[in-house]
Amino acid sequence: MTQFQPTAQNRRGNALEVLMIFFKLGLTSFGGPIAHLGYFHKELVTRRRWVSDSQFSQLLTICQFLPGPASSQLGFTLGLMHAGWLGALAAFVAFTLPSALILTGFAAFLPYLSDSAGAAVVHALKLVAVVIITDAVLTMLKNLCPDTSRKSIAIFSACLLLLTSAAWVQWLVLVIGALAGVNFCRGTTTLADNTIAVGYSKLTGFLLFSAFLILLIGLPIIASHDSGILTIINLFYQAGALVFGGGHVVLPLLQDAVVSGGWMDNETFLAGYGAAQAVPGPMFTFSAYLGAFMPTSYHSTVTAGFALLAIFLPGLLLVAAALPTWQLFSRNALAASAIAGINASVVGLLGAALYDPVFVTSVTSAQDFAICIIAFGLLRIWHLSPLAAIGWCVLASLLPTAL
Repeated sequence: MTQFQPTAQNRRGNALEVLMIFFKLGLTSFGGPIAHLGYFHKELVTRRRWVSDSQFSQLLTICQFLPGPASSQLGFTLGLMHAGWLGALAAFVAFTLPSALILTGFAAFLPYLSDSAGAAVVHALKLVAVVIITDAVLTMLKNLCPDTSRKSIAIFSACLLLLTSAAWVQWLVLVIGALAGVNFCRGTTTLADNTIAVGYSKLTGFLLFSAFLILLIGLPIIASHDSGILTIINLFYQAGALVFGGGHVVLPLLQDAVVSGGWMDNETFLAGYGAAQAVPGPMFTFSAYLGAFMPTSYHSTVTAGFALLAIFLPGLLLVAAALPTWQLFSRNALAASAIAGINASVVGLLGAALYDPVFVTSVTSAQDFAICIIAFGLLRIWHLSPLAAIGWCVLASLLPTAL
C-alpha cells in the first residue's frame, strides 16, 4: 500500500486558510458528529491531503478515547497539525461559530415553514449524512484495510458494535483492534505512516493536562460561593469534562442540570434540542442556546458565549495534552502494528455507525434510498462537491411537499 505522507512544507499552512475551510465545514456539515468525520475526511484527507488516512484515523482514535465532542476535537487537532496553535484556534472558532449563531435563528425560522416542508428539509440533511459517511467508510476501507488481517479486524469490530449499543464497547473494540494489530499486522505499516507531528513538547502537554484538572477541581469550589456566571461556567465545564460519546450523550446531562436545577422549563429546553438536530456543526453548540436563556447580570449573548466556551474547553485541553505522548508512542515499532489494528477497528466503528444510527433512522423508504444512490453518484462517480449532494437531497425531499 502506498500512503500519502505530507512533507513538513505541505503540512504547515496558515491560520487564514484553516479559518476559511472550517467556516465552510461549519456551514455545511449536517448530520451530527459521525457525519462530521465524513466531511472532514472528504475535505482534508481526500481533497486537500493535509494528513494521511493513517494519521486521520489515529487522531480520531485519540478523540474517541477522551471525553468531549469528538468531531470538534478532531477538527481542532487537524488545524493544529496544519497551522499550529493559531490554526487550531481558527478551526475551532470557524467550525463552531456558524451553528452557535444559527441555532436560535433557525429554531425561530422553522415554525414559519409548513410542518411538511420543515420536516422534509431536516430529513434531507439526514440523507446527506448517509452518503457522506458511506463515502468516508469506503475510502478508509481501501486505504487502511488493504489485506485480509485488517479487513477481518474491521468486520469483527463492526459486528461487535452492532450487537450492543453500550458506549464502553467502542473503547473495547479499539483495545481489541490494538491487540489484534500486534499479533496479526506486524510489518504491514511503516513508522513514517504513523507520524503525528506537533510543535510542542511533553512538558506543554503536561501543563495543559494540569490546567484541565485545576479547572475541574477548582471551579466547583469557586462556584459554590457564586450563584451567577461562575455557576454557569462550572455547570458546562463539568458536562464537557465528564461526558463520553459526544453531543447526544451530553444532552440528558444538560437537561437534568438546567431543567431540574430550575434554570429554565422543559419546553424551552426541548425547543432548543429540536433546533440542534437541524443545524450544521457540533451538537455542543446547544450550550449557547441554553446559556442565552439562563438569567445572570450579563447580557444573554455574553452568557451564551461563556457557556459555549466552558463546554468545549475541557475536551480541547485534553486532546492537546495527549498529542505529544501519542507522538512518541506511535514511533515505536510495536506500536505501529497496534496502530494498524486500531485503524482497522476505526473503519469497523464507522461502518457500524453508518448502519445504526445513521442509516436506520434516515432511510425510511425506497424513495429515500434512491435519493441517496444519486447523491452517492454525485460524489463518487461524478466527483462533485458535497454541496451538490446537499442540494440534490434537499430538492428531492422537498419535491413531494410541493406537489
